Amino acid sequence: MLLPIRDDNPHTITPFVNYGLIVACAAAFLWQLSLGANGDAAVAVFGFTPGHLFASSGTDPRLTAVPAWITIFTSMFLHGGWMHFLGNMLYLWIFGDNIEASLGHRRYLFFYIVCGVAAALAQGLSAPTSEVPMIGASGAIAGVLGAYLVLHPRANIKVFVFLIIITTINIPAFIVLGVWFGMQLMSSAAADPGAPGVAFLAHIGGFIAGAVLVFFFRQRGVQVFEPAHSKAFAVERRPLRPGRRGSIPDSGPDSGPDSGGPNQRGPWG
Repeated sequence: MLLPIRDDNPHTITPFVNYGLIVACAAAFLWQLSLGANGDAAVAVFGFTPGHLFASSGTDPRLTAVPAWITIFTSMFLHGGWMHFLGNMLYLWIFGDNIEASLGHRRYLFFYIVCGVAAALAQGLSAPTSEVPMIGASGAIAGVLGAYLVLHPRANIKVFVFLIIITTINIPAFIVLGVWFGMQLMSSAAADPGAPGVAFLAHIGGFIAGAVLVFFFRQRGVQVFEPAHSKAFAVERRPLRPGRRGSIPDSGPDSGPDSGGPNQRGPWG
């Protein structure tokens, strides 16, 4: 099992917008949970249903109390369960701060929303009569991942590997994100875009939108294809019993408990 936990890019600003997006998604998810059995009704009303926007005739009027175009935006803050919510927020936490730093606060917010819209339309246009509501921040976050691939392809992503021992490996972003995008492409080929399930085409649409739009949204002087900050494929073995260390020491400019310096960061990037 592979689980990304942080990247090696240093903080250059306080990512207020990224924090705000996480808080907004958390508040919306907690509101969903508070509804109990009525949570599904909230998804039907505030989720993005392509048939309500592109083929509205014959639609139950109780489900169109919110204009269909508005649900493109409200759907970005709803989630289908704890794993859906936590997985999206983990990726937004790891990758969003550096994109906000490269774009600036206001541009990052606009960029995030535009990528979310592109993702929703990519999924919706593939099945314009679908009555299945689509929810989740993953389309907008896919845009953040696409931008990250353009700006920081050689940044190292520290990934937990759960095998016989617990190990962390520094894997270049172009591999982590390239594998992720490849999985979306393969999964979309086998999925019916109008059926319930993961909206793979939204992920693909958001990712491509982010990779293209970042060239126009980045601040002046921001470099694309930035070089690496640490050694790729460095391994840190974490034994199951405390007091014993693996044979390979930490690597990179922020390694060690006393390394200090501008590149030292917390466990979540």
